[in-house]
Amino acid sequence: MTNPPVCDYTDSDYQSSFWDEGGRAYEDAAEAIALKHLLPKNGRLMLEIGAGAGRNTPRYAGFERIVLLDYSRTQLEQAQARLGASDKFVYVAADAYRLPFADGLFDGATMIRTLHHMADAPKVLAGAARVMQNDSIFILEFANKQNLKSILRWLLRRQSWSPFTREPVEFVKLNFDFHPRTVFDWLAEAGFVVEAKRTVSHFRLGLLKRVIPAKWLAAVDGLIQPTGEWWQLTPSVFVRTRRVGQTHAFGGAGVANLSNSEVIFRCPECGHSPLVQKEAEVGCPACGRRYEFRDGIYDFRQSV
Repeated sequence: MTNPPVCDYTDSDYQSSFWDEGGRAYEDAAEAIALKHLLPKNGRLMLEIGAGAGRNTPRYAGFERIVLLDYSRTQLEQAQARLGASDKFVYVAADAYRLPFADGLFDGATMIRTLHHMADAPKVLAGAARVMQNDSIFILEFANKQNLKSILRWLLRRQSWSPFTREPVEFVKLNFDFHPRTVFDWLAEAGFVVEAKRTVSHFRLGLLKRVIPAKWLAAVDGLIQPTGEWWQLTPSVFVRTRRVGQTHAFGGAGVANLSNSEVIFRCPECGHSPLVQKEAEVGCPACGRRYEFRDGIYDFRQSV
C-alpha cells in the first residue's frame, strides 16, 4: 500500500481502561517475563515503535536513551506523565510507516502490541530494518491467528476463516491476526534473522484469571514460553531478531561516536537527513518542510 491507513489512539483511555483497570495484570506480567529473556542487557539507543503511554518503556532501562514513537500525541503525553522529565526519553509523534530517523541509527528496537494494527505489515517491518544498525536487536510481538482458541472455533465451525492459512485476518477494522510462518517470512525479507521465539499468554482465559493470582499464572507462563521454538499456539508470540546486511552511513562506529546518544532525524517527506533543530521546530534544509516541537514532543505527522 502506498499510504496505508493508520490506527489512531488520540484521546483514547486505552492505558487505563485496558491495562490498569481491564484485568490484564497476568498478560502484562507474562510479557515482562518474555522481554526480560529477549532484551539485550544494555545498549545505546532504543526505538520503541508503538510506545503508547509508556507501559513497557521502564523495561528497557539498560539502554542509555529511548525514543518513544507513537502516532497519538495524547498517548505520548500520558507517557511523559508516567515516566517523568528526563533526557533519557525522546518523544516522537509519527507514522510508523514513515519513520523520521536516519538510516542505521538504532542499536535496539521493539514493536509490542502494534503490528496487529498494520494493514501493510511488510512495509512497517522494512522501515524498522532501515533505521537499525547492522547486528542490532529487534524484538517483535504479533497477534497469532493459529492459536488454540481459533483452531477449536474453526473445527467447531464457529468461525469462517481458517487459522492455518497464511493470509492475515482482519477481525475488527485495523486489527489483524497473522500466521507465524508469514511473519517469519516478512522478517527475513526485511533483513532480520530470527534468533528466539517465545509463546506468551497461554492462560488468557477469564475463569483462570479470576481464580488464580496473576503472578502465579505469569510464572507458569514464563516456564513454558520457550516451547515457542517448536510450536506457536498462543494468542501472542514474541520473537527476537537480529538485523543483518545493514550498510547505511550511521551504522557501526559512526553511531557510537555520536555524543549523548544523539537522535538524527530524517524528513519523512523527502528523506533528507539530518534536519535542523530550532527552539520550536525541526526543519528540512532540502524541501523546506518544518515539523513542530512542542512541550517535549516532536510531531512529524504533518509539516507546519
